[in-house]
Amino acid sequence: MSIIEAIILGLVQGLTEMLPISSSGHVRVISAFFGWPDPGAAFTAVSQIGTELAVLVYFRNRIWAILSTWTRSLFDKELRRDINARMGWYVILGTLPIGVLGLLLEEQIDTVFRDLRLIALTLIVFGVILGATDRYTRKHRVLADLTITRGVTFGLFQCLALIPGVSRSGGTITGGMLMGFKRKDAAEFSFLLAMPAVFASGLYKMTDIGGNEYAGWLATAVGTVVAGLVGYVVVAWLMKFISTHSFMPFVYYRIGLGVLVLTLVSFGVLDPRGGAEERPDKGEVVADASPEPSEEPSPSPSQEPSPSPSTDPATGWEIDPEVGLPVNPESGLHHDPELRMDVSLDPETGLPVNPLTGETYDPKERDAAQDGAGTGQGTGEGAAGGQTGQDGAGQQQGTGQEGVPAG
Repeated sequence: MSIIEAIILGLVQGLTEMLPISSSGHVRVISAFFGWPDPGAAFTAVSQIGTELAVLVYFRNRIWAILSTWTRSLFDKELRRDINARMGWYVILGTLPIGVLGLLLEEQIDTVFRDLRLIALTLIVFGVILGATDRYTRKHRVLADLTITRGVTFGLFQCLALIPGVSRSGGTITGGMLMGFKRKDAAEFSFLLAMPAVFASGLYKMTDIGGNEYAGWLATAVGTVVAGLVGYVVVAWLMKFISTHSFMPFVYYRIGLGVLVLTLVSFGVLDPRGGAEERPDKGEVVADASPEPSEEPSPSPSQEPSPSPSTDPATGWEIDPEVGLPVNPESGLHHDPELRMDVSLDPETGLPVNPLTGETYDPKERDAAQDGAGTGQGTGEGAAGGQTGQDGAGQQQGTGQEGVPAG
């Protein structure tokens, strides 16, 4: 990832993290618009640390009151009724659901959940839910009305943020308004609740940076700093905006963006699953359309398969002889021309993992089966052609015999 990409994606992250429009969905969509590879879940998770640092600075007084009161309440029973002490427990309990589901659904978050069609649909559907909740619910509760049940319910709504396009703040604010909380109070607890989960996720995913991920350490650091600086301005603006305005402008924006993405995907402008490396140029598509023409003229029934070329003829990338797939030099991952996607290797079996199904497979066996099917089809056509030739010869001989008496 270049520094320019990192700055732009960090700017997008900072602008959208606090707003109920999904920052992870926007990072994914903007990358596709520019034809860049998917920056990956690791870049998104780590860059969110920058925006959470902005929240930490903005709510520093409230956060210090919660931390200090909660800590002292462990030893002083009189403080356990204080709202700040109780909020400490509510944040802890509300973080547990997303922590558990985040670990259980890690593979889906990195693959299936990043499909542009799913992101577009969640932008639209949860945008409509946010708008209906904002317009028709009675909002009368404040943070002092929080209970354990309501805190855990906030946490369950935060789990929706595991799907890019839902929005962490949008999901939790919607849940808060459904429980009767005012917009500003729902937003404040949403931001406070997000901090442990975001910091934990960012630190956990930090170990993936610099490996097979598209974004390296420098680009991720730049994106995180930009996201933090922009995020502080956005959170300060949003808290003032929702004091006197509804969320309807964000609802209209979500629906419009979702419809636009679905339209571009439907017309083939955007690849729903891939970035630039998974969307080859027109010349490369033509090369893929003719399956290995160099191997067709050799119909000999040799038992020994021909050795694999050192480079892929369509992309020019070096082929890993053990796996039988070319290696994408940009991402460092193996690229499957049949799926037109980069795939990772299972650490136990060493076989590629299909990002769509999550199952391992052997490309060599698949290619051998396809070659066998093609050879069988060619043999059948040759036999049919030979039979046609015999029938034609018989017809010519019969015609000549009938012509002799006539002469």
